Amino acid sequence: MIRLGPERHKLSDFQYDIPRELIAKYPADPRDSSRLMVIDRKKQTIEHRHFNEITDYFHSDDVLVVNNTKVFPARLRGNKEKTGAKVEVFLLRELNSQSRLWDVIVEPARKIRIGNKLFFNNNLVAEVIDNTTSRGRTIRFDFDGNNETLYQLIDQGGITPLPPYIKREAEREDVDRYQTVFAEHRGAVAAPTAGLHFTPQLVSQLADNGVKIIPITLHVGIGSFTDVAVEDLTKHRMNSEYYNVSPEAAELVNQALDSNENHVTVCGTTVVRALETSLTASRHLKAKSGWTDKFIYPPYQFAITERLITNFHMPSSTLIMLTSAFAGFDLLKEAYAVAIDQKYRLYSFGDAMLII
Repeated sequence: MIRLGPERHKLSDFQYDIPRELIAKYPADPRDSSRLMVIDRKKQTIEHRHFNEITDYFHSDDVLVVNNTKVFPARLRGNKEKTGAKVEVFLLRELNSQSRLWDVIVEPARKIRIGNKLFFNNNLVAEVIDNTTSRGRTIRFDFDGNNETLYQLIDQGGITPLPPYIKREAEREDVDRYQTVFAEHRGAVAAPTAGLHFTPQLVSQLADNGVKIIPITLHVGIGSFTDVAVEDLTKHRMNSEYYNVSPEAAELVNQALDSNENHVTVCGTTVVRALETSLTASRHLKAKSGWTDKFIYPPYQFAITERLITNFHMPSSTLIMLTSAFAGFDLLKEAYAVAIDQKYRLYSFGDAMLII
């Protein structure tokens, strides 16, 4: 019987110290050579492997659910009209494709006001039309072409949105480094990092072994990586993110759930949130698309997720809270202590864990 962790509603339960030198600035090369910590919830054990050995934990007709969202270069640098002052705009999500409206974060926020025009590379121009938060704005691109042309200009002039804890400038190679092999549907401002460990060769090996690799989509927003700011977790609210679970995905996952032999392995916390949002009355997966603000923390009874592939996450993040709810609070706390002692590489470009 898998032991569930105690109720953990306090932010302080999820705070810990991280040696800065363990935060990975680059991914492993090749990607599947990263280390893999295997956590067995039933046996309460921790094992050390490499990610390319993850095939040992899959059998024919097992299901692996992955996120096929695609990161776009969401960070734009430009100048204000008249003053020429430097500005940076982080594109969060497109609000309306016809009117070119986007939710963004701006820097320096105190100097960017409604009515300001911002000029970027490739002759892109935007006007600030609303204040949403202290740093948030709504902008409208002044652009007459079609959407695909606008996206191409953003791609040409934008910068890969590496997380702020990676203390270096984005490089040309990060366009590929910060993208999973499953990436297909544009819309994420951060990578679903558990998927970064897979290579085409590893995916082919799993498929040849009879593993059913099932894509769903959740466009990762900046909210997934925003620290929780309230001590009482019941008062935290997630930013909504768009997701889509296809009928084919629902059917294959439910077949595995109903089997006594096959497992559903979920690649990443983003996929967990999409799947655990899309439930039938009988706690099976249903085809659905929409917006989810689901926040998972201990205790939580998972309906779809049977095994989880994830990275080592930041303290105080919603990601570590979800992982703790799945692994069990005490066992995950021990795993992080072991990871730090064994000098695992941490966060987006770091090593992985498989929780079974």
